[in-house]
Amino acid sequence: MDSVIGLVNRIQRACALLGDYGADYALPTLWDSLPTIVVVGGQSSGKSSVLEGIVGRDFLPRGSGIVTRRPLVLQLYNTEQGQEDYAQFLHQENKKFTDFSLVRKEIQEETDRVTGRTKQISPLPINLSIFSPNVVNLTLIDLPGLTKVAVEGQPESIAQDIENMVRSYVEKPNCIILAITPANQDIATSDAIKLAREVDPAGERTFGVLTKLDLMDRGTNALDVLEGRSYRLQHPWVGIVNRSQADLNRNVDMLSARCREREFFATSLEYGHMASRMGSEYLAKLLSEQLESVIKARIPGIMSLVNQSINELERELDHLGRPVAIDAGAQLYTILELCRAFDRIFKEHLDGGRPGGDRIYGVFDYQLPAALRKLPFDRHLSLQNVRKVVAEADGYQPHLIAPEQGYRRLIDGALNYFKGPAEASVDAVHFILKELVRKSIGETQELKSFPTLQADIAAAANESLERFRDDSKKTVLRMVDMESSYLTVDFFRRLPQEVEKGGSPTASSVDRYTEGNLRRIGSNVSAYILMVSQMLRNTIPKAVVYCQVRGAKQSLLDHFYAQAGKKEGWQLAQLLDENPVLMERRQQCDRRLELYKSARDEIDSVLWA
Repeated sequence: MDSVIGLVNRIQRACALLGDYGADYALPTLWDSLPTIVVVGGQSSGKSSVLEGIVGRDFLPRGSGIVTRRPLVLQLYNTEQGQEDYAQFLHQENKKFTDFSLVRKEIQEETDRVTGRTKQISPLPINLSIFSPNVVNLTLIDLPGLTKVAVEGQPESIAQDIENMVRSYVEKPNCIILAITPANQDIATSDAIKLAREVDPAGERTFGVLTKLDLMDRGTNALDVLEGRSYRLQHPWVGIVNRSQADLNRNVDMLSARCREREFFATSLEYGHMASRMGSEYLAKLLSEQLESVIKARIPGIMSLVNQSINELERELDHLGRPVAIDAGAQLYTILELCRAFDRIFKEHLDGGRPGGDRIYGVFDYQLPAALRKLPFDRHLSLQNVRKVVAEADGYQPHLIAPEQGYRRLIDGALNYFKGPAEASVDAVHFILKELVRKSIGETQELKSFPTLQADIAAAANESLERFRDDSKKTVLRMVDMESSYLTVDFFRRLPQEVEKGGSPTASSVDRYTEGNLRRIGSNVSAYILMVSQMLRNTIPKAVVYCQVRGAKQSLLDHFYAQAGKKEGWQLAQLLDENPVLMERRQQCDRRLELYKSARDEIDSVLWA
């Protein structure tokens, strides 16, 4: 029994040390799965006396009104006979208290540290462990006493606040309820029994404790309650005799009080037949046996939760990434690995494994052709503009056969319009690539811990994209300029044939400016421009892909790699300056994983013992 309950005590203490109470953690917690005994009762019902009777020590603050203002998680550890009693607080783990009056003082001061010197309450527990050969292994949680009205210094909601806090504990199916009721109070009005009945209507996990039996009116007794006739529970009621105020004033120790309690039941006419089932010592043993029974029944479920939680935590740690090494070489390796992870996702966007790369195809298949169709060639090759350009090209001498300079100027002017769609295609692809860099950084889970490195990778990638854009823009504009610098010779060779069809080459220069001839010039230029447009529609995407997309796939972070290789160790450490939130999250996961693995090993050792 000691090994099973001691195991749970150790696991609960480890949970408390990590703050793993289930308040803000995604996984179902180990703390919630472990059986606990919660002490519930109204104010001045004798809760403190019951706890001190179980422990055999004076260690709890006393007074009027709300004395217990924070949950007290009390863990009892049975030690070998002859060893000195001592206590330890979780918030002062390295300090041993052998003077239990100082334990009482520390509980009060630790309460005030959180709630202030007021009547306020707090759900933040105080964890206290007591080691003694005079206790059984047990974990008890003492909660603020239930009350009905607020007194001076308390908020109006205090009664509901306390009830909500108590309910948060007793509603859990693994909770054993220790319902404290004074014997000189009608059981029907007991706050503890009322609440226990609501959360445990069958009374399967409720233990009734009747205190102050020695203070009942002369001629009355509590046999109907203790024998289960007034209110039946699945477990037997236990009667307790508390120390009187006079005993407390005289500093009567707990050992003497236990002797007087045993004597009271042994010599009582009403309770003598059940003396062996009454008193603080019997209550402690009864609770210990019940706790052992519940723990043994729950161990398979606890083990399942532990294994499930270990798997979840290991997956989360894989997701968060492992801690960063201190060595400069290892840090550089980590940076390069993180860059490769980003680069892999970026390429998946381009190659189709992830969405986004298809938008580049959209630029070539829809945006560029639409822009080419919208070029103002109709206005440029209108009759009026052709006449104006041809006349200006001739100067003071009229052309002889064909207006060659007029043709060239019309073609040069038309080709100039192609620069706009060419540059727009480059800019559109540049914008898409920048968006894909941003998305890829966001989707690289390994980078989430390193905001500084994220920013540096983004800056380096965008800097490379700017260079690729400049190179691409120069290339496509050069392609347009090449079309202007050398016109296709077959075009000119066809012109004499057109002239012959149109009339005698010896016709007067005036005839060369006829409307029919000007329309024919415009038509010839339009045919040439259409040919060039079809060619540029195919070659501009090739240039853009070669200069920008291919460059981004092959050498997006090359400059960053070169610079990273030159950095000092402290500079590499700055790049790997982790997000504090994720760093804390990893540390929490590490601590919890250690707890759960330790719990698994301890449970295994108990099962195989």
